[in-house]
Amino acid sequence: MNNILVLPMVIPLMAGIILVFLRSYIRLQRWLSLAAMAAVAGISIYILEMIQMNGILRLDFGNWKPPFGILFVGDSFSMLLVLTASIVTGVCLIYAFRSIGQAREKMFFYPFVLFMVAGVNGSFLTGDLFNLYVCFEVMLLASYALITLGGTKPQFRESLKYVVINVVSSWAFLVAIAYLYGTVGTLNMAHLSARIAEAGQTPLLTVISILFLLVFGLKAGLLLYFWLPGSYSVPPTAVAALFGALLTKVGIYAIFRMFTLLFYHEPQITHTLIGVMAGITLIGGSLGAVAYKDIRQIVSYNVVIAVGFILVGLAVATPTAMEGSIYYLVHDMIVKAVLFLLAGTIVALTGTAKIDRMSGLIQNYPLLGWLFFIVMLALAGIPPLSGFIGKVLVGQGAVEGGNYVLLALALLSSIFVLYSLLKIFKNCFWGETIISEDEQVPIKKGLLIPCVILTAISIGLGLGAEIMAVYVKDAANTLMNPGIYVEAILGSK
Repeated sequence: MNNILVLPMVIPLMAGIILVFLRSYIRLQRWLSLAAMAAVAGISIYILEMIQMNGILRLDFGNWKPPFGILFVGDSFSMLLVLTASIVTGVCLIYAFRSIGQAREKMFFYPFVLFMVAGVNGSFLTGDLFNLYVCFEVMLLASYALITLGGTKPQFRESLKYVVINVVSSWAFLVAIAYLYGTVGTLNMAHLSARIAEAGQTPLLTVISILFLLVFGLKAGLLLYFWLPGSYSVPPTAVAALFGALLTKVGIYAIFRMFTLLFYHEPQITHTLIGVMAGITLIGGSLGAVAYKDIRQIVSYNVVIAVGFILVGLAVATPTAMEGSIYYLVHDMIVKAVLFLLAGTIVALTGTAKIDRMSGLIQNYPLLGWLFFIVMLALAGIPPLSGFIGKVLVGQGAVEGGNYVLLALALLSSIFVLYSLLKIFKNCFWGETIISEDEQVPIKKGLLIPCVILTAISIGLGLGAEIMAVYVKDAANTLMNPGIYVEAILGSK
């Protein structure tokens, strides 16, 4: 029965391979890619329920028992992210049907999206470090193609930076893996956790942990986010939404997994450093969000702010803060996707990304305007929307842990988020319209429906917090008690 764990990676991978040979059949590519994501979402829900009944699931490839073989591990934390990633990808694909254009669709857009999702899901599910590296590379190789798809000059300029940064970080990832293996003698995460706990986290292991933090921080946009705003503002809207929703979250997941399962023995060093990096990221992201007048740059800097906020919960490392980070992580994947979709739609309708060149769009496109308003409130943490629960829990955890500086920065960042998005809403939607009835471009239903779906999910996450709480509490409990994970993997060799 545990074989089902491999399906969230295998289904998009196999579907992507099949679609490579169906290049000319655009309609078939659309429906097969959407069906693959729907299947992954359904399977993820089933696995999540299995975990609640039976505990953490483990799949040993080739029947090689840990720590010797390759394995996938499904716990509530990883499966919540797999489920959210599949839903977000499916909705973004619906948006792409009406926006990406047949030229890009014939350039293997759908296979590359599916390959990227396969890498994302594999990263969430793998139980050993080397395969985490492999899944990262699958995800990144597909993203290299997607960021350049269409071949515009800004895409090539930003993609060069994006590729170089990720190649360097991948090299550093391999170096860190090599040093860790040379020191501990294993790459199985549960086995690493057990051995480090037995021997103690030596100064050498602490240095290795900091190297991992820098690698994953670069990929997540933690402190080292200089590449992110440009790279996320040049691809087509559907691709930018997928990048903003998924790619940084894989880096965040890796940081959480490493510093709750492996390197949690010297929190005064590692977690303090994470807190410092998160705080600086909150400051830098907030300043960037209010400094620009380009709607794509503002939205991209809001991704940076979210990275810092989520990792405040890990730095605080109390059960309440951990629950808040997990809840906010799920919320942010959904809401960042719809924010990118709404921003891209605004740019497509007006022909400009400068907010000071827009005005009164709510008179022409009222549904678009009110969707943006709801998303703005969700990201600012206004109740009862989804962002409120995560912010309250992280704040409560910071108070419990006495981390008042991080608490202040987290609260101030929410004000900057609200201000930056309110600036877009005021300039773009309020005031006298710049578009006459003759010039008004009809908005396609295919562009609004995905935005409505994701906004409705965000509202549902806020109103249905009690339903989510069961899975979030279980995920936080597993992260806070690494012995649960270790016992599930090594307890029955």
